[in-house]
Amino acid sequence: MHKVYTIFSELLKLCPRYQFEKAVQRYQGDRYVKTFTTWQQYITVLYSQIKQKDSLRDIETGLQAQSPRWYHLGLTGIHKSTLSDANTKRDYRIFEDTFYNLLARCKDLTPKHRFRFRNPLYTIDATTIDLCLSVFPWAKFRKTKGAIKMHCLYDHSGALPSFLTITDGKKHDVRVVKEHAFPLVPDSIVSIDKAYIDYKWLYSLDKKGIWFVTRAKSNIDSVVTGQHPISGKGVLSDESISLQGPLTKTYYPKELRLIRYYDEERKKTLTFLTNNFKLAASTIAQIYKSRWQIELFFKWIKQNLKIKSFLGTSKNAVLTQVWIAMCYYLLLTYIKYQTKYGYSLLQLSRVIREMLFERKNLIDILTLKPERLLAVRSEPLQGALF
Repeated sequence: MHKVYTIFSELLKLCPRYQFEKAVQRYQGDRYVKTFTTWQQYITVLYSQIKQKDSLRDIETGLQAQSPRWYHLGLTGIHKSTLSDANTKRDYRIFEDTFYNLLARCKDLTPKHRFRFRNPLYTIDATTIDLCLSVFPWAKFRKTKGAIKMHCLYDHSGALPSFLTITDGKKHDVRVVKEHAFPLVPDSIVSIDKAYIDYKWLYSLDKKGIWFVTRAKSNIDSVVTGQHPISGKGVLSDESISLQGPLTKTYYPKELRLIRYYDEERKKTLTFLTNNFKLAASTIAQIYKSRWQIELFFKWIKQNLKIKSFLGTSKNAVLTQVWIAMCYYLLLTYIKYQTKYGYSLLQLSRVIREMLFERKNLIDILTLKPERLLAVRSEPLQGALF
């Protein structure tokens, strides 16, 4: 008899299982484990992300209600105490590695960014996730407040988080980019805000052949060394400058480009600083404006993933939940691009949430209009998506 799997099982098939088990071995995730394996932990926490569960008991009850449909998932049992112990003790880096393995799959499918130039386009920024200091004492941020900070390299080709690192809330953004090897390739363009202005670091980008675009500080000490023809709507001036500060001219000895631009929408004059002398001044302004996409990305994951309330209080439990949440974001992205899904990522997440344990093929529910989903009945369908 033909086996009909659920939407959840098709979702799990997208996880690179071989690389997952390699990560389990690397970090000894299943050492001394008899029943609740790392894979079962991944299934359970992923389920909590999809179904928006708020507590361990809620997860346990929800999964036990679906126990007749466990056979194809690899899940053999669920107890909240066992899940709590796994989240606390099992190395979160297993799921961090899983995130990057999924990312490699997504990159093969993503569309290009909207600009005409062919350079890879990135944005670097960070977002703070607030925590209660009395509950999460390891996450020190301010005197009476706790937080962790997610630092992201956002790829505008496909709206993907190409690199993530998570630190305590006190760590300064510039310090993080200087300590971690963000995977920027030569000839790529990266937009950053003023918080990342460190001339030593900016000069290290220039020496690697990486273009940067940022906002200039109001107290920048510089001298004009040349003028460029003004072209493009909103461009007020386009100059070559050299830094004149006693230290800054040592940290960044080369010329920079300073562009003054009037933003019609905000009714405000903005000053941009870049090492790119080739692109039009108006294009430089649009590159910086595209930074807003990373803010929308941060807003989306905070509103639609469970990364603001946590199932455990230890650092390992929090990071486990965050990395599995980001794995789910990549799964949604992969499905959207692979199937050319015509609706939003939010709509896709809602469809999967409602149909998670239905015995349907994923491709069949994605081709239905949202209003038709209510009429879908659990009946066997032939074939599979992947």
